[in-house]
Amino acid sequence: MNSGKLLRIAAHEANNSTEASLREAFLLIQNQLKPPFPLTIPSPSEYSQLNRAIAFGVLTEPHLTKTHLTHLHAIVVDGYELFTSILVKLCNESFPKLLDSPKSQLLHVCSALVNVSAIKIESLLISLLRQINGGDFTESNLWLSSELLKMLSDNWNWLLEEPLVLTSALFVYLRLLSDHYRLAGSVKLEELKRMEIDFCVKVLRQCFHLCLQIGRDLVRLLQDLVYISEFKDLWKDLLSDPKKLGVAEFSDLSDLYRIRTPTHYFLLRIPPEMESQLRFLLTYVRWGNQRRYQAWFAKKHLCWPGSETVISDIVRFICCAHHPSNEIIQSNVISRWAVIGWLLKCCRRNHFEANVKLALFYDWLFFDDRVDSIMNIEPAMLLMVNSVPKYVDIAHMLLEFLFLLVDNYDVDRRVLLARGVTASCRLLLRKGVVHSMEPLTSCDLLSPMLREKLRSFLPGSELSDKNKIQEGEVSVASEGKRLVQC
Repeated sequence: MNSGKLLRIAAHEANNSTEASLREAFLLIQNQLKPPFPLTIPSPSEYSQLNRAIAFGVLTEPHLTKTHLTHLHAIVVDGYELFTSILVKLCNESFPKLLDSPKSQLLHVCSALVNVSAIKIESLLISLLRQINGGDFTESNLWLSSELLKMLSDNWNWLLEEPLVLTSALFVYLRLLSDHYRLAGSVKLEELKRMEIDFCVKVLRQCFHLCLQIGRDLVRLLQDLVYISEFKDLWKDLLSDPKKLGVAEFSDLSDLYRIRTPTHYFLLRIPPEMESQLRFLLTYVRWGNQRRYQAWFAKKHLCWPGSETVISDIVRFICCAHHPSNEIIQSNVISRWAVIGWLLKCCRRNHFEANVKLALFYDWLFFDDRVDSIMNIEPAMLLMVNSVPKYVDIAHMLLEFLFLLVDNYDVDRRVLLARGVTASCRLLLRKGVVHSMEPLTSCDLLSPMLREKLRSFLPGSELSDKNKIQEGEVSVASEGKRLVQC
């Protein structure tokens, strides 16, 4: 009898309900999982039980993989939707706890489901992509990166028919490559870097019209890779001759800057477990209690070698993918800007700190209130305003970085960037996120040069007008009433 286990459960942890459900189904009908298989058509409840039993069997009995998959193919009546949903749930909830053998089997089964174009297979692949931890150079994480990339490359024709999976994989591997390429490591790491380069360049060269779906953050990722020769050539085409990329309607980089990156892509670099913990922190933890929760989060996600690189991904997630309700904003729950202030202080190296500040301000540079959300730019403003006078060094650092971005990020399109920052400030004032810029423009602790530079982005009437909030508009100013507590 198979008494196999799926998950690594510590002695103090409760049994996992999903694993228990799958094992129970397997044990109840174990004898029916061997050929010859019953010829009767199962009822809906029997079909559900069969799918759960086969899922447990195929993950815990590698020697019977072919038998279980043959059985699955024989009984399927829903395009594999139920079976794939079971695997997606297991992956989202418990992938880090999967034992090595079930983890390997999960990828094998995923490949088999791609071959039959199973319903929801794209959800399973995206869930697996989210399990690759940024900055984690352990053998198991590199193995997952490599195996998934092989699977995607081997199924190129299928991938072309699934633009969301294609662009999601591109986003993930561009981001991973920027971490991997800086390292001189094992033969396996070198092979993985070569695979990542080949895959990403192939996608960009052959499918750039689909890559535009990623929006402006595609530029942010590519700029981190311009020192790699293959990407240097691609970047040159992007700047000087975009038509080489095969998209007639794409004539200039500014066209890409104007496309807001969909929320989906920011979730890709945040594993489901981390996402749940971040949302808990930003939904339930009240001011005064945040330090112990931040310490708990840092111990879990930010204390291993290489983890600093994840902070920029977390900041993009907080700005662009976690928009609290008005009820939360007006409550005593810790604000997004304060968590970002704490994350900035977690950066120990200048390179990672610069990436975090870029992640914070990126939407400011191209802001257009017709397509962009005020919630994406709100945290940076509130962090600066609420840092003075007690944490004036934070306000100084952020303003200085913002102005450097405007002047140097894309010199040929400086006017576009300056227009974006002006539009950001104007909307934040008009909507009452801050009632005035005076905390910054009148702060003697900030250098006169920075204050003057800030004024240049503010129409004169907006410096003193504190009554711009239209009647009935939701004000999020209450989020900015407290000092940063890091």
